[in-house]
Amino acid sequence: MGFLKWLLGFIAVVVVAMTTFLTYMKFHDGPIEIFAGGPFQTGELVTTEPNWNSIKDLETMQFQLIEPPRSRTTWLAVHKDKLYTLSAYMNSPVGKIWKKWPHQAVKDGRSLLRIEGKIYERQLVRISADNELVLPILKELDRKYHVGTNTEFVKNGNTWLFEIAPRN
Repeated sequence: MGFLKWLLGFIAVVVVAMTTFLTYMKFHDGPIEIFAGGPFQTGELVTTEPNWNSIKDLETMQFQLIEPPRSRTTWLAVHKDKLYTLSAYMNSPVGKIWKKWPHQAVKDGRSLLRIEGKIYERQLVRISADNELVLPILKELDRKYHVGTNTEFVKNGNTWLFEIAPRN
């Protein structure tokens, strides 16, 4: 009986701690690693189109959807001076629960991108599986992250690719 009380108490502490942390993150200035954050509160708005090739080897970037106003850290790929990102594991049980932002981005792709303290107004545009850009983008992601180039993951919907395009 003593162990059961201890176990239930421990579980309650973990649940309260996680709930507190996730609530805090909803208001935090951007994401922290894999945890989604709140809307960006800092950064310099840049209105000119950057040379994305200059960040080709940057490991991660942050973006925030306008609606809902949540931010995330993602990988990036630069191909022919255009910027791309992906969402993998879309068909996995965890992905179906955890991966809400790709669906939200398809519905309303307006976003802000924050890289090295600079903010860019962007539009996330999903790339269809039959687009000729799929293979070069996957090869660039494989070069950086060694994930294995596999167009089948895009074709079967397990991986979604997005161009991070200028906002009109």
